[in-house]
Amino acid sequence: MSAPALHSVSVRTARSADEEALGELDRSTWSTLHAVVPRPRPPYDPFFDERHRPDDFLVAEVATPSAVRPGGTCIAGYIRLVPPTPLASNAHVRQIQGLAVATWARGAGVGRTLLRAACAEARRQGANRITLRVLGHNTPARALYASEGFAVEGVLGGEFFLQGRYVDDVLMGRSLTL
Repeated sequence: MSAPALHSVSVRTARSADEEALGELDRSTWSTLHAVVPRPRPPYDPFFDERHRPDDFLVAEVATPSAVRPGGTCIAGYIRLVPPTPLASNAHVRQIQGLAVATWARGAGVGRTLLRAACAEARRQGANRITLRVLGHNTPARALYASEGFAVEGVLGGEFFLQGRYVDDVLMGRSLTL
């Protein structure tokens, strides 16, 4: 199966009005490959809350075919970028705490576009370093991160017990200085 042809992928900061679409995307992309929490069940928690604000998320949008919605767009993915702690001594770092790409948009560069946008946004915010955590068995995500300059900086062996087995928590990071 080849990657879909997506034209005019754009990235913007999330808005409150995106909550329903982002919640649906989050639930539809839930997978044991990356989730450390159980599958969401109704009634669903709000996507945005005091710890997960729209300003923390970058959203990838793609133009919809004119037959579907002329001049319209739909959300193809999101990435969450936040300071890892509230400490002043850690203010130079941003952390990716979530990345999701709609199933129909996978393989078309949406994840890579979001990752690059997050690095650019982190620089804009004054960060000189970016980090993330990924489950050891999530080979596709680890390959994407490595191809964008992230290196493994630590492994918490057997940190999670998921579906009857222990899974490593892999810490990755990279410099944002050019």
